[in-house]
Amino acid sequence: MGLDDRKLAVLRAIVEDYVSTQEPVGSKALVERHQLGVSPATVRNDMAVLEEEGYIRQPHTSAGRVPTDRGYRLFVDRLSRVKPLSPAERRAIERFLVGAVDLDDVVHRTVRLLAQLTRQVAVVQYPSLARSSVRHLELVPISTTRLMLVMIADTGRVEQRLVELPGPVHPDDVTDLRRLVNEKLAGARLSDTPPLVQALVEEAPPELRPAMTTLSTVLLETLVERHEERIALAGTANLTRGGLLDFQGSLRPILEALEEEVVLLKLIGETEPSTTRVLIGDENEFDNLRAASVVSTGYGPGATIVGGLGVLGPTRMDYPGTIATVRAVARYVGELLAQN
Repeated sequence: MGLDDRKLAVLRAIVEDYVSTQEPVGSKALVERHQLGVSPATVRNDMAVLEEEGYIRQPHTSAGRVPTDRGYRLFVDRLSRVKPLSPAERRAIERFLVGAVDLDDVVHRTVRLLAQLTRQVAVVQYPSLARSSVRHLELVPISTTRLMLVMIADTGRVEQRLVELPGPVHPDDVTDLRRLVNEKLAGARLSDTPPLVQALVEEAPPELRPAMTTLSTVLLETLVERHEERIALAGTANLTRGGLLDFQGSLRPILEALEEEVVLLKLIGETEPSTTRVLIGDENEFDNLRAASVVSTGYGPGATIVGGLGVLGPTRMDYPGTIATVRAVARYVGELLAQN
């Protein structure tokens, strides 16, 4: 059955009270705290319907009710109004992120900021190489037979590899190699580089071909094959802020899940552009996270999504505030990447 506006208002009040007080909510408290315009008896009847429909439940001994995963989902989808950030919060985000000196600094500032603002566990994926383009390739001579290859992506991510050459190479030849690889690869998406690298070998002058052949092997490994993804984590201690009702009395499964990078990348790294994804309790595909909620979104320069970020916490979460913060931080990080 569908719920009328009054029952939806009762559900919203239960969610908001439980999130803020951590205490099961009774009909008397709802009437006292909220302008529902009806008697406690009517509220009790509405609560009985909400319980029967699976939106709230009664924890063992308490007379009050708490939201279920289904209740939180209805709240997020239909009842919550995303809280606009205050001017002070916006200024704080901007000031905190603008001082970053490089990509590592951006990521670590972002993850700390998210954890502080939401008081949850924050996760930020480094810009994915698979979604990046080549900004510049540098070749640094270490000896006559050894080069350092430095690849700088358009997101600011830097990859370095050592190249052992088949024989001595003159400094002028290193200059020519640098020019050739940048002419061919600068601006190309990493996923489009394999045929371009192959063409570099085929088009290289005969005297540079042995060195270019070796360099191309390392280039392919750097640009295409070595797409290990990295993440940053902060705020794990925030998990302990809740009571025994959060996480069904045990933090162990959550902590074990947080140690698995594959799990975290799956949670935040697959968000569609310009959407905010909210996974509540049993909607999580990982058993260890069935007592948690995850709010995540993608970020990147302009309309390009290069990575994901988000927060993880108890299902008893301030969803409107968390969604607003995650969106705002993602937008600022995207603007920062676009500027740099």
